[in-house]
Amino acid sequence: MSEINTIIFDLGGVLIDWNPRYVFDENYFDSISTRDHFLEHICTMEWNEQQDAGYPVAKAVEEKVKEFPEWEKQIRDYYGRWAEMLKGPIPETVEIFRQLKTNADLKFYALTNWSAELFPVALERYDFLHWFDGRVVSGEEKTRKPFPEIYQRMLDRYHVSPEKALFIDDSLRNIKAAEMLAIPSVHFQNPEQLLTNLSKLNLV
Repeated sequence: MSEINTIIFDLGGVLIDWNPRYVFDENYFDSISTRDHFLEHICTMEWNEQQDAGYPVAKAVEEKVKEFPEWEKQIRDYYGRWAEMLKGPIPETVEIFRQLKTNADLKFYALTNWSAELFPVALERYDFLHWFDGRVVSGEEKTRKPFPEIYQRMLDRYHVSPEKALFIDDSLRNIKAAEMLAIPSVHFQNPEQLLTNLSKLNLV
């Protein structure tokens, strides 16, 4: 029997398919190289993570437009069309979550890097987000993964014993941070690999 009594899910990339390239696709820019330059040097993942950690979206956009006025339309589209970056649930992982939920001995929590201003969009769209026993959203906490304080808040708020939890995230950086706090973890790569890992732990 597994000792695990708590499963902590990341959302984006694990249960929800989110990617700026769904807006900034091959038809948006005149070339892939222009698109890549925009996402790697202007509206970067690091910039997006600032808003995930609670920085106001509108303020971030205005500052970025001031810095790169020639990219104003694209910068405004980043958050103006943000909902289009949500392709939808990753159905196989949602089904794994559904299976796990049949185990009444398990508790489930979400630990996500997500802007507090934008998270309500996902809550409205995806019923399975309401299956959790609780959640910690970076934008509401004014910090984010991989900083240890957000993991600690999850553990403290919901009285989770780290050694009896399992953390699932698609970011190796976030996995390593969890393991530094003695939280057993699975680096998510695809639903099949996750199912294999959960089976080895006798959780499915």
